[in-house]
Amino acid sequence: MLQIDLWKRIAIALTCAIGLWLALPNAFYGPVEQHNDAAKAIELSGSTPELQAQLALWPDWMPSGLVNLGLDLRGGAHLLAEVKVQDVYAARMEAQWPEVRDALRSLTPVRRQQSPEDELRVRLNDTDKMAQALEIVRGLARPVTTLTGAGSNDIDVRGEDGMIIVTLSDAEKQATDERTMQQSLEIIRRRIDEVGTREPTIQRQGADRILIQVPGIGSAAELKAIIGTTAQLTFNPVVSRGSDANANPGIGNKVLASVDEEGAYYTVEAAPVVTGEELVDAQPSFDQNGSPAVSFRFNTTGARKFGNYTAENIGAPFAIILDDKVISAPTIQSHIPGGSGIITGNFNVEESTNLAILLRAGALPAGLEFLEERTIGPELGQDSIDAGKVATIIAFVAVLVFMFLSYGLFGIFANIALVINVGMIFGLLSLVGATLTLPGIAGIVLTVGMAVDANVLIFERIREELKTAKGPARAISLGYEKALSAIVDANITTLITAVILFVMGSGPVRGFAITLGFGIITSVFTAIFVTRLLVVIWFEARRPKTIEV
Repeated sequence: MLQIDLWKRIAIALTCAIGLWLALPNAFYGPVEQHNDAAKAIELSGSTPELQAQLALWPDWMPSGLVNLGLDLRGGAHLLAEVKVQDVYAARMEAQWPEVRDALRSLTPVRRQQSPEDELRVRLNDTDKMAQALEIVRGLARPVTTLTGAGSNDIDVRGEDGMIIVTLSDAEKQATDERTMQQSLEIIRRRIDEVGTREPTIQRQGADRILIQVPGIGSAAELKAIIGTTAQLTFNPVVSRGSDANANPGIGNKVLASVDEEGAYYTVEAAPVVTGEELVDAQPSFDQNGSPAVSFRFNTTGARKFGNYTAENIGAPFAIILDDKVISAPTIQSHIPGGSGIITGNFNVEESTNLAILLRAGALPAGLEFLEERTIGPELGQDSIDAGKVATIIAFVAVLVFMFLSYGLFGIFANIALVINVGMIFGLLSLVGATLTLPGIAGIVLTVGMAVDANVLIFERIREELKTAKGPARAISLGYEKALSAIVDANITTLITAVILFVMGSGPVRGFAITLGFGIITSVFTAIFVTRLLVVIWFEARRPKTIEV
């Protein structure tokens, strides 16, 4: 018989209500977007009467999740960047020099020689001790930790004309390239996430390239400003200060310009004492004079090195260097054991905030060269949205008319369920913060057509049962029961396809898979539960002796 328990009716109604409630903000996109960005706007520009009016448009207790629009709908920035992995080789050789120098110090004095960026050349004062020196330097090698490089060391060491030449091994270069790419991907993602941009597409392309697409950002130049800064922070000993940019710094040193002091140049040791990689936190703050600054904190290893150096060099200047520019060069006044400090300079509040974001996200391990950059305007996205709306409306109206003409009153029930179905799809998309792309709209249009399939199976089965002279209540009940297995089988296979597309695909393919998968789930729910509830309520109210389907 046609019976649905009261608790089931309440559960079905609540599920539909929650789905539509979650989808509601998408009908008021402008006010909700203003509400979501209000806190950021207040922080940057202060509260204004206009902003207060915008905030009043949307209550705090209402849901504020929106379906994010993809690059093809909302506009945004597209970049293709090449990671300069060769930069990492040079940095590794710079870091290797103090280790080699200290290891050979007890054997013989050594001098660093000019060499290519990916090599370290060390000349021995006593060439008779070359064999011993080679043995000592080879002892500094570490095993490569990757599976492909198992059994190999990270450096190759050879002697040539009284010099020791250290290079990275092929296995280590391969491992370094892989680490550099993974670290670059993660840091770019973290930097973009720090500024609250929605659903960026950040993918590796080939051996050394990264594709970056960010919806909703103003221009490619703005995106480059967020991710293009290397933000390599180091703390280096100061050798001297002068005004000659072309002064000879000597082997193992370099000349860097000062940011604050015009015409001032510092000669510093190339090998840093501590690097930004050992930072665990950086926050905008103010110095003792109330000027904007950035406070920082090192991890255990960095804190120990920083503390040891400051204890041994009280009274000596110490350069804080960001991207090869000296931000400040304070004199060490006392031992700093806690591993924390503050970076001062001619910052404004925005600059100190951006610097803290970059440092907190981490330093890019290598520079980026932007091979391709495009700014996609919102006009293109609006055209796509308008075309998608037209297609969806046409498909929606066509299905509604077809169902009404084919099944009469039962077709109206199916149409009501279809409207609820589309609303629940947007509710689910808003709940998970999914990104809607043009293929995603195609998935919704396809779902509109597929959503009535289950109802067609049910209604046709009810027709068959009515032909066997069963009563209307029994025919309706058997129609739902016997069509259930066919509905589940048909939709499970499609859902499996959607899951595979989501797992294996990327970008627009995943957008299509998300809307298709959600559409299948909501379609089955509305067909099996919502339409049945509507039919039962109608049947209980009218108690018809005969029905036409």
